[in-house]
Amino acid sequence: MAQQRRVQLSTQRPTSTVCVLGTELSLDVCGSAPKDAVTFHVQGTPGVKVYVVHDTQSVKLPSSVSRWPLAAGAEVLLAMDALSKDVGDEKVRISYFGEAGGVPVGRAMLYLTCVEVSLDADTTRGGTVSRTLLDKATWTWGPDGHGAILLVNCDRDDPTAKMLDNSDTAIRSYAGTRTSHTTNLIFLLFPIDFPFLHPFLTPDLKDMSQMVLRTRGPRTIFTGHRLVLHVDYSDADKVGVFYGGNSVALEEYKHVLGCSKLAYTIKPSRHQEESIFYVEGLAFPDVGFSGLVAFHVTLLESPEKGLLETPIFTDTVVFRMAPWIMTPNTAAPLEVFVCSVDNNEDFVAAVGAVAEKAKCPLTVCPPLENRQDRWIQDEVEFGYVQAPHKTFPVVFDSPRDRGLKDFPVKSILGPDFGYVARQAPEGASSLDSFGNLEVSPPVTVQGKEYPLGRILIGSSFPRFGGRRMAKAVKDFLTAQKVQAPVELFSDWLAVGHVDEFLSFVPAHDRKGFRLLLASPSACYQLLKEKQEEGFGEAAMFHGLEGVPRTTITEILADEGLRKFNSYVQSCINWNRDILKRSLGLAEQDILDIPQLFRGDTAHGAEAFFPDMVRPSAPSALLQKPLLGGKHWFLVRLQVNMLVLGRHLGIPKPFGPQVGGQCCLEERVRALLEPLGLTCTFIDDYFSYHVFSGEVHCGTNVRRKPFAFKWWHMVP
Repeated sequence: MAQQRRVQLSTQRPTSTVCVLGTELSLDVCGSAPKDAVTFHVQGTPGVKVYVVHDTQSVKLPSSVSRWPLAAGAEVLLAMDALSKDVGDEKVRISYFGEAGGVPVGRAMLYLTCVEVSLDADTTRGGTVSRTLLDKATWTWGPDGHGAILLVNCDRDDPTAKMLDNSDTAIRSYAGTRTSHTTNLIFLLFPIDFPFLHPFLTPDLKDMSQMVLRTRGPRTIFTGHRLVLHVDYSDADKVGVFYGGNSVALEEYKHVLGCSKLAYTIKPSRHQEESIFYVEGLAFPDVGFSGLVAFHVTLLESPEKGLLETPIFTDTVVFRMAPWIMTPNTAAPLEVFVCSVDNNEDFVAAVGAVAEKAKCPLTVCPPLENRQDRWIQDEVEFGYVQAPHKTFPVVFDSPRDRGLKDFPVKSILGPDFGYVARQAPEGASSLDSFGNLEVSPPVTVQGKEYPLGRILIGSSFPRFGGRRMAKAVKDFLTAQKVQAPVELFSDWLAVGHVDEFLSFVPAHDRKGFRLLLASPSACYQLLKEKQEEGFGEAAMFHGLEGVPRTTITEILADEGLRKFNSYVQSCINWNRDILKRSLGLAEQDILDIPQLFRGDTAHGAEAFFPDMVRPSAPSALLQKPLLGGKHWFLVRLQVNMLVLGRHLGIPKPFGPQVGGQCCLEERVRALLEPLGLTCTFIDDYFSYHVFSGEVHCGTNVRRKPFAFKWWHMVP
């Protein structure tokens, strides 16, 4: 339905007004009628479409009816399809008649000027701004949806700047100054929205979405009217708008809207029909912010001196802030991260070798930047943001803030690499580290599609009083909408991270992946098989100096260990059922990886394989004081692996030697290699394992964004 505006008429003097292309004017024929009038006649010039609404029926003129009764509800509607060449070049005349008919008892004259005022954005999501018949004031999901998209400008295009680009009101470039004279000359010769000119835009402008104001019609009409671009008060702190006027010089771009600036008066140029604004996002969707922001342009009519202006037309365009999106293990790797700390040179080299096999570059965080904090998986999570015109990675900084706390801002944030963080005012727990944040590959659950997968986080349910992920982090993840989070039960673990008992690897069949779950039952079954085959005296930890060897028979004879692992298996089974329901998985989609745990139900489990027996005289390296001052003896966790395409970096379990081979490695290979995967077992025993972590904990991966466009889904 076209936007409609009521116009008052007068039989005492002519009335002049503006008709905006695509709108309707409703004439108040009854309000201006002389006292004795009972009927009226309408006549318009050829450029005006005239309709009479009578008895709820709309009749286009001319018609067989020449005079219409002035009954209650009588209405005249006007529309214009072509722009005026001059002010007041079209008109409509209303003639009023009394009971006797004949000579009119009064006439009302209306002079019309048709102009175009249109606020447009990339509502078709094609990467360019164009006029459309779509409803710009609404935003819809799905492949047939519409609505413009806005990126949070959270990178730092000027490396010398101290803040993110969305923290100030300046336009930034890689040089941190301005565009070149050559670029300025090019823009003087061609319109700025020519696609071939996009490489010449400053990097900061490329992060923004264009919003185009089109004004056409007699230019003098705008001298008596005012155009105002404005944003709702509730949205003002979520966006920033920049405008360079007729200039293309970077220094001429001014911050005109957003934060404390709610409105900006536009003065249309006599020589340009389009005004191009650049819009940046300042905030991701979160609690109290759906991600939708609306911009309006209003045409104000200047009345007689001393009176306030009156709005005669408003156009609105709605943007949705692009969400932060995680990538799963199954996505192609683009860059591997690892920390260089004391005595982990061999580990870094081993990770580098796997990365080289995967043809993936390796970035090593040096000691000065990590301050002996090796747990880079816990500090950050890599994701991305995407709009039709641009995609760039964004690192999500966890609230843990240990030795690596400055690394994301100092070393990762930069041109086209964004940053976002959430704090835990209530105090961060281990569950706020991002080893406790994973995402599944794309899944379909009872007909409901999750083309970007579902986020997995660990929590303390079903019991009360345990640890939970910080509300601010959980709320942020939920508000992104596109990867609906699933809560798992991880508080039974001493560290409490979901990556201690699950992982995903790519596969060439079924759903395109397998879920790997740590399994004490599978481990006991394997060890029992080897004992029955006559290998009960096979021992673990060959080649580890100072680590007592433990036999299969000793492990199987430890009833306390078996009882505790029965409890652990029940916790994993609980999560197994949640994952099957929430991800639409069948048993064939899950692989059970042999794993044992040690601990107690009061303080949680250390989920690392395979050292399950207390040595009588343990090395100091094998002990670590945890909750309540308790010392636990650490074991290995094979699901805590590095996944780089078909290349896997798995913690070396140092399992029982059977026929000169580690039976645990052999079983893992038998499970994974048929999927086309290559297993490389990495010795991280003394560099990570004894400090309560494994390969996945000590590495991180930036991955290729989904090919699927997030706006095509229906949350």
